[in-house]
Amino acid sequence: MDGSHDARWVSAPAIHREAVMTETARFVAVVEGADLATPVPSCPGWTLVDLIRHTGSVQRMFSGLLRQRVQERPLTRDTELDLPADDAGYPGWLTASSQVAARAFADTDPDAPMWVWGADPHARFWMRRMLFETLVHRVDAELAVGLRPVIDPALAADGVDEFLVNLPFAASFAPKTAHLRGQDETIRFRCTDRAGDWLIRLRPDGFGLVPADAEATNPEASNPGATNSEAMNPADATVEGAAADLLLLMYGRLDRTSDAFKTSGDEDLLARWVANSEF
Repeated sequence: MDGSHDARWVSAPAIHREAVMTETARFVAVVEGADLATPVPSCPGWTLVDLIRHTGSVQRMFSGLLRQRVQERPLTRDTELDLPADDAGYPGWLTASSQVAARAFADTDPDAPMWVWGADPHARFWMRRMLFETLVHRVDAELAVGLRPVIDPALAADGVDEFLVNLPFAASFAPKTAHLRGQDETIRFRCTDRAGDWLIRLRPDGFGLVPADAEATNPEASNPGATNSEAMNPADATVEGAAADLLLLMYGRLDRTSDAFKTSGDEDLLARWVANSEF
């Protein structure tokens, strides 16, 4: 089965599985021949070898969860990592980690019910999560060696959606999200290079995405140039940018004050979001 998915933004699980392999190959191409002691500025305190070890370990850990079809939160994260004997072996080990993932994908129905920490309790959650873990760290590797990252806009928009859908469930490892509370203030993130529009509402008891079909018509909206969603529910603050730049913003790899973005509305609200949405 290809797996069900949200037809608005979310790519099918088959695309996620293929993209994990593609992104890993791009990652390996960056680090092969590089000095693995090179610092990674976007991951303070890490070197390239730390970045590779983390990414491959995540791939192997998620693959283990898929193989076991876990139905409740694991008590341990212990995973057979089969680490290389020396640093020179890490690029090849990362390739092998993606092959472990490929075998787990091949043996797993993406629609299989599973425990997840996020919003979608199916195996496809881990496939999608593995993709963006790999993609963002591929970008980190490129930044570390002075390359300009390029991200497919469709994947980037999917990654923004994946981040925003799951962030409200991430408090156990993103404790600052507890500060994302409010009195129904809203923040809109909108792509400028493809379809993509997300409205976040900060409530007294939490925060989360407002489903597109739940955005009520606002009779006071009078901007004739507004998009449908904007007219239905004007936001207190808005960030507009290319999908790839929005994805990097979500993960703290690009600052909201960058020329890549057009922002409007409540700057303090945007600053609070950025300060507390670290994943």
